[in-house]
Amino acid sequence: MVVDDHQIVIDGIRSMLAQTAFCCVKSFAHSSEEAWEIISQQPEAYDLVITDISMKCETGTMLCRKIKNLQPRIKVLILTMYNRVDYVKEALACEADGYLLKNSGQAEFQKAIEALVDNGSYFSHEIVPLLYQEVKEQKVTSTSACLTQRETEVLDLILKEYTSKQIAEKLFISKQTVDSHRISLMEKTGSKSVVGLIKYGIKNHIIDIG
Repeated sequence: MVVDDHQIVIDGIRSMLAQTAFCCVKSFAHSSEEAWEIISQQPEAYDLVITDISMKCETGTMLCRKIKNLQPRIKVLILTMYNRVDYVKEALACEADGYLLKNSGQAEFQKAIEALVDNGSYFSHEIVPLLYQEVKEQKVTSTSACLTQRETEVLDLILKEYTSKQIAEKLFISKQTVDSHRISLMEKTGSKSVVGLIKYGIKNHIIDIG
């Protein structure tokens, strides 16, 4: 589903996704309220929601929070023109799986979609330092989990935004094995999503931003 209060943006996204073989637009909405009314009636029909953050009444992050509470498996990509810290904080708080700026090119947009569809995450390069700073400033103590060597390798690649398919190819294991490691990592680190794993990696110095 694509959610944006500008029809020209919706049409542009539908046009770009029409050129991919792994994703198609099932429906669209012009507000968070309209999107929620559709999704809440048939959540199993959706794998990915692309939403603007700033809309009338409810924001895209409010919609994201509702979706994650209803069906955590649905990926949510925030697509916005804003790279402000407060918006990034909102996206992290609601466990959005990606944050992409609208000035990104088609190649980066398709890369983001492919990553999310393949059970990954994607944040614009301009956003990563803000994400890192926000997590570092949180007054939360994170206890390091007891990870196996293979789990540590998989986590490292997840934090580098490798997709499940790319991780499988890199480590010479099956995609199903990668997905099993993902589940184990989330259980051990207490994460609910890939964003949770990113937060864990930053807090425990597994990932660093220069």
